[in-house]
Amino acid sequence: MQKLEDQATTKISELTKSGKYILFFEADWCPDCKFIEPEMPAIEQDYPDYQFIQVDRDQFLDLAKELGIMGIPSFVAFKDGQEIGRLVNKDRKTKAQVESFLDSLPK
Repeated sequence: MQKLEDQATTKISELTKSGKYILFFEADWCPDCKFIEPEMPAIEQDYPDYQFIQVDRDQFLDLAKELGIMGIPSFVAFKDGQEIGRLVNKDRKTKAQVESFLDSLPK
């Protein structure tokens, strides 16, 4: 999974302007983030239409605030620059819950 700081830009409108993206908001200290993290490679493999980008919530706090990310881990989906869905709350998420969210996104 790519990290936001490794991208050419950290402006979400520029980064997501073309294609499908999932922003995965997490933090090193978050036990619920560590719970889902081992499942992320399999999830990425099952959804190759999306580019997954890991966002350290603490490092990009302004972006988290801008997008209304209050709890982590959280997922925000974009298609061609437009937000198309979000799984944003402070609850622990399972692989099945994340995949159900991804399946619910418009094609």
